[in-house]
Amino acid sequence: MKEHIYEPDPKRDKESYELIGSFPDAPDLPGQVTVAETRDEVLDAVAHDLVSMALDCVRDFGDFHLALSGGKTPQPLYERLMYDPEYRMLPWRRTHLWLVDERCVPLTHEDSNYRMIAETIVQHADLPKEQVHAIDAESSSAAIEYETQIRESLEWREKGNDRIDFVLLGMGKDGHTAGLFPHTPALAEKERWMSFTSCSDAQPSERVTMTFPLINSARFIAVLITGSAKAAMIQRVASGEESIEELPIQGVAPIEGELRWYLDPKACEGFPV
Repeated sequence: MKEHIYEPDPKRDKESYELIGSFPDAPDLPGQVTVAETRDEVLDAVAHDLVSMALDCVRDFGDFHLALSGGKTPQPLYERLMYDPEYRMLPWRRTHLWLVDERCVPLTHEDSNYRMIAETIVQHADLPKEQVHAIDAESSSAAIEYETQIRESLEWREKGNDRIDFVLLGMGKDGHTAGLFPHTPALAEKERWMSFTSCSDAQPSERVTMTFPLINSARFIAVLITGSAKAAMIQRVASGEESIEELPIQGVAPIEGELRWYLDPKACEGFPV
């Protein structure tokens, strides 16, 4: 595990960024930890890794499979991918866009993850319609239908490379990630890639979500967390003393991929220097 601080290139060509040693307050989390001085620099770090992974996958496999989360935290990242010329090289025409989870509402509903991602990315990127994969979460067979879509799309790749390339996750104040909430049956799923789930503390409560077998098979898992509201939960995760049932984010453990956390200093508050 490496803990680094992100520093943007002062020449601003932004083809790359530098990892320049330890950040004194970086939490001890599984995988790699990248800490940036500001939220904007956190977004730049994620965007750079996303674009680099996309270009590598298109070169190696001919396409790129990207799974995005909804919510307020990643939306500025999605906006940046659209307006910042530094990230225009992202090969959208070769990208398959998947949703990590979806609320059981119409796709046009204000709470739909797809609606936010569609309005921010799909309507502005050069994405072929057939490569944008929404979850029809109102269907009683939505989990099976979406899993089938993923399997059929990935089966064209060689064995071992038939996995999602980049999964972007967040974390709730209760330690949930994707639609995987504390003390819910979906946490124990070992075979199925998608599952219905519910949480009475979340509104709307019913969702369809990727499960750990699919998430953890990914080539690269990025966990984006900013703000002091998540600092206490980061401390709990770093302690490693609680179970997946209590803190679902603990279940993120890539099998043959890379896990990287992207944090700002506020999310690291409370860790000793």
